[in-house]
Amino acid sequence: MAPPPSDTDKDRLVARETRGDNAEPLSITEISTLLKRTVEDRFGYVRLRGELSGVKRAASGHMYCALKDDKSVLDGVMWRGNAQRLAFVPEDGLEVIASGKLTTYPGRSKYQVVIDSLEIAGEGALLALLEKTRARLAAEGLFDERRKRRLPYLPRVIGVVTSPTGSVIRDILHRLADRFPSHVVVWPVLVQGQGAAAQVAGAIRGFSGLSGDGSVARPDVVIVARGGGSIEDLWSFNEEEVVRAIAECTIPVISAVGHETDTTLADYAADRRAPTPTAAAEMAVPVRADLDAVVADFAARQRRAVRRPLELGRERLEARARRMPKIEALLQPQAQKLDDLAERLRRGLTDRAAKGREALAGVGSLLTPRLIERKIEAGRDRLERSRLTPSLVEQPIARSQDKLDALARLASQLHPRKPLERGYAMVFSAAGEVMTSKAQAEREAALKLQFKDDVLDVSTGAASPPPAAPKRKPAAPKATPPRQDDLFGD
Repeated sequence: MAPPPSDTDKDRLVARETRGDNAEPLSITEISTLLKRTVEDRFGYVRLRGELSGVKRAASGHMYCALKDDKSVLDGVMWRGNAQRLAFVPEDGLEVIASGKLTTYPGRSKYQVVIDSLEIAGEGALLALLEKTRARLAAEGLFDERRKRRLPYLPRVIGVVTSPTGSVIRDILHRLADRFPSHVVVWPVLVQGQGAAAQVAGAIRGFSGLSGDGSVARPDVVIVARGGGSIEDLWSFNEEEVVRAIAECTIPVISAVGHETDTTLADYAADRRAPTPTAAAEMAVPVRADLDAVVADFAARQRRAVRRPLELGRERLEARARRMPKIEALLQPQAQKLDDLAERLRRGLTDRAAKGREALAGVGSLLTPRLIERKIEAGRDRLERSRLTPSLVEQPIARSQDKLDALARLASQLHPRKPLERGYAMVFSAAGEVMTSKAQAEREAALKLQFKDDVLDVSTGAASPPPAAPKRKPAAPKATPPRQDDLFGD
């Protein structure tokens, strides 16, 4: 070993090697590496108890924090792989036990602990974390009673989130079969340990996201169930992601975690809390036998309600019938009156026939053959005096002939071609339409002038319009034959 430097050596400006000094000076990196190796060899595994402080997550997924007690502070880091496997969410002020190894960070000349696992230091610290999380979620309104919904009275489909191998699902199915057999859809999950909280939250969100149109029926109510255990065993149901999944579920949720004395944050967020999984099945469905009894009672009450008005009506009808008089008593006066009228009718017909016979006998004496013969002779005389003469027929015919001749003369004077004999002409268009004004004639390119003996075609010089379809001449009205006058009238 080299002797310590003297006071004279301390005052030298340039470092020099002394006799017996065979150790070269170390670089900062070399001494930092030696310190790192020494610390890691000496403290390769440590368990530390302290309070978390300054917890933060880096974008890379690593967690940085500090462990402290009332006198000292030690920096810590937990790499991403271990941080993702934590069974709880680290928070400031939480007392924990950290397992790992000490190491140094040469970049800052400091030492730190690399944490491999992190556990809550005792049940008291776990309860403190639970209460802190409960207060924070309650402040957000996740546990508000006004959010809670009523359970459906008779769900068709029941969704169960639990372990498929435990006794919980058997208890639920057995209880449902006893009370009211229902269609049950089980979403198998881990209910304890690493990844249990994520699976439970995913199952709740999966049930909530079902549309009902697929192969899996959408539940009307969801039961989140687990058997009893310690607070550590039930911790997955205290995780924030499970609580938020229950609060956001669009289906009413029954929480049945642990036994009656166990309480988790899932119980606060659920719409109903059941003390046991069996009790959750009882809450979900009514007793079928009780429903049958209620339906039978309603049916009996309905029958009684239908029969009661009939019975009351029958009683009232019988009472009124007893107060009504007998039919014989009502009809007796009318029957007696009918008999009296029938007797009067018989006597009246007899008297009428007798009077008619007497009148006929009186008239018959007046009807003699001589009286009838005189009437026939008088009629024959009147017929002979009323003879038909030709003048009675010829005079009406002559009057009608005179009327017909007058009409013929008038028709010949009013004929439209009669003026042509006096030098007039009729103007027609090329289509044969009669022109009655100058404006009509100016619009035609060609005209026809009808004279007494023939037709003359003339041109007006106007633009030639498209040929129009020839119009039919209206048929001459048929002459109505003169009405034949009455032979005996005008």
